[in-house]
Amino acid sequence: MAARERLAQLRSTAADDETPTPVVLLAAAVAAAVLSPVAWLVWRASKIGVDEAIGLLTSPTATEVLLNSLILTATVTGASIVLGVPLAILTVQTDLPFRRFWTVTIALPLVIPSYIGAFAYVSAFGPNGALSNLLAPLGVTVPTVYGLGGTTLVLTLFVYPYVFLTTRASLLSFDETQLEAARTLNHGFASAFRRVIFPQILPGVTAGSLLVALYALSDFGTPAIMRYDVFTRVIFVELNSLGQGRANATLLSLQLLAVTAVILALESRVGGADSSGYGAPASSTAMVSLGPYRWLAALVPAVVSLFTLVLPVGILTMWLVRSGPAAAGGGTGLAFRLEFAWNSVYVSALAAAVTVVLALPVAYYAGRSDGPLAQLVERATYVGYAMPGVVLGLALVFFASQWLLETLGASAVQVVYQSLPLLVFAYVVRFLPQAVGSTRSSVLGVDRELIGAARVLGASPGRAFRKVTLPLIAPGLLAGTALVFLTTMKELPATIILHPTGFTTLVTYIWRVQEAGYYGRGALPALVLVTLSGLSMIPLLRQEGDDG
Repeated sequence: MAARERLAQLRSTAADDETPTPVVLLAAAVAAAVLSPVAWLVWRASKIGVDEAIGLLTSPTATEVLLNSLILTATVTGASIVLGVPLAILTVQTDLPFRRFWTVTIALPLVIPSYIGAFAYVSAFGPNGALSNLLAPLGVTVPTVYGLGGTTLVLTLFVYPYVFLTTRASLLSFDETQLEAARTLNHGFASAFRRVIFPQILPGVTAGSLLVALYALSDFGTPAIMRYDVFTRVIFVELNSLGQGRANATLLSLQLLAVTAVILALESRVGGADSSGYGAPASSTAMVSLGPYRWLAALVPAVVSLFTLVLPVGILTMWLVRSGPAAAGGGTGLAFRLEFAWNSVYVSALAAAVTVVLALPVAYYAGRSDGPLAQLVERATYVGYAMPGVVLGLALVFFASQWLLETLGASAVQVVYQSLPLLVFAYVVRFLPQAVGSTRSSVLGVDRELIGAARVLGASPGRAFRKVTLPLIAPGLLAGTALVFLTTMKELPATIILHPTGFTTLVTYIWRVQEAGYYGRGALPALVLVTLSGLSMIPLLRQEGDDG
């Protein structure tokens, strides 16, 4: 009887252990800080006259930018579906040789930032590019890599894995008995796939497609390098121009946020789609025999990997070897220094540490409470993640250079504008959800009876958290820290807009030498970034089983 009473007391204490008020207030403050860049943007837009705003939004330039952005988003999304879905089918439902190897290889382009891919393709196929010059004596003229075609090609090659991975996950969760039932009704694989499999994996295909669309819409580096005018490129140009430039940038940013909100709304609807037909144990058993075409089919992922991995890494390596010592030194002001790599590591580590500390109260509150306020606080942190980096940078420029000037004076602007704390804040706003997500999952996995036991034994809520909860959620915190660190290392638009004067990182150095046409000098830092990004694929390598 005493044991039952003790157990009941533990459960009661765990159930009654509500999130402390200071934690709730801190989580709400973090959410408000994440939302603040939107407020700065709206504040700046409120200073633009209605007639002027209508004129700017309906101008030929604004209309062209909107159409270009929508066309690019649609073409990249469609091309990613055409590429990603068949590759997912090949690696899951056929007896493709070396399926594990091809699965990892097909997913690896995600580790290459798209602007690094654009940098490699321009240096290969652009005017006086390495491959262009090699093919010219043979009478082969390479089509221009600039404009819509080149931008679509590069973005597709480096973001299609989103569709591949979500489709593959849906195929692995598919109940194979339904396909067998269709076959007993004399349906071939093609007919069974169309009638049975495709309708049930459609949510996965659509989810990956929406991720691609969101990426294509918000990407800055690739359109800028490929000289294709979309929202992000024009906003950056207008930000650095005189006259009505900042007014144009503000209105275009709000328009971009509106289009992004539509995509996120679609993603939310897909997330709640019916998942009937799923729930079966994950299986990688081949359901289709390719027969004598097995090795011929292997050419498909091989050719894709040639253009997504071999070519860009090969071009960067070639430039590194060709440049020799000049890649790291030389007589110009564009010499690479190890200090740039240290700056990247330092600011990324700082941003990761601050992000995880601020994510902890949000994740703890969201994981311990099902109330509407907890859900609102958690979802508010995702606003910054959905905000394109160039828009976030613009909003913080307005905050630091205009709002502070009007409210606190020039001295405050000198302290904040283009400062390291402002850059770190931008990283926190952008990547906080990565830390919140992994930490919240760990909080949900903590047995509340363990906390109740600590409380019954006399521990205060704070001590119970330090002694019980914190050690149990430490893996989630470390995972979030690593993810934020790796993502921060690659962030381009917010970094080049907000970095302190004289504070050069790998990203800002790559951007500077790319604009100057010194491709050899950008090869080494680009390869370093690709290598660091590759660390994020370790979980995939561990999860993939040996499927031949």
